Amino acid sequence: MKLTKIEPKYLKNHNPRVGLITLATDFRIEKDFNNVIYGKDIDLYCNRIKCYNPLTNETLKKMADDIPNVTKEILPDQKLDCVAYGCTSGTIAAGYQSIFEKVNLVKPNTKVTTPITSAINALKTLGINNLSIFTPYTDEINQSIINYFKIEGGIEILELSYFDIASDLDIGKVDPQYVFETLAKIDLTKSDALFVSCTALPVLSVIAELEKKINKVVLSSNQTLIWDTLKQINFRNEVVGYGELFNN
Repeated sequence: MKLTKIEPKYLKNHNPRVGLITLATDFRIEKDFNNVIYGKDIDLYCNRIKCYNPLTNETLKKMADDIPNVTKEILPDQKLDCVAYGCTSGTIAAGYQSIFEKVNLVKPNTKVTTPITSAINALKTLGINNLSIFTPYTDEINQSIINYFKIEGGIEILELSYFDIASDLDIGKVDPQYVFETLAKIDLTKSDALFVSCTALPVLSVIAELEKKINKVVLSSNQTLIWDTLKQINFRNEVVGYGELFNN
């Protein structure tokens, strides 16, 4: 038998590489990312991080301890262009700078975005100062969300409505049509926009329809996270069907 060794030819360039860290209990975020970037020259690589229920500021902060190990296992020894940390309230509990440092400990020179920091970037881009918020969280987490927007973003929170769900698993099981109906009933007369918090809540798919119905800008954790991720990797192609934000 003849054996012939052939030298491989490797690609010199590759698509932008996005690493997504998602909660182990999150049903939604990967689906939302994939729906938006489908057919685009972007490569998405996911890994899951242990989530502690019920959700409290203490358990959310504890979760961040695993970021270096989880990040390291996303394409080991390979460069990522951006890491998206998929937890809104978890970013507040741990602190963005801590998350950035944990990611860059194992993936040096990597850009990092999170739902809450991307939401503030979106609000600044859109020139929005008066905000209503909807969350699925308990009151403890809600107060952290309100304080973060006020202190870090200088955003005035006029109203907050919430489901009072303590488990991330249960958040992901909420009916999207019920989410739409609930959000459509919120009085936004004095607010410039509505922000819907939590990466596990099924809301991205109803944003475009909801904006048409209520004639207000609607933002969500996954929407702003994806929007900011695309900006971090300098992706400038058009994204349609997921809200006014993607026109900016």
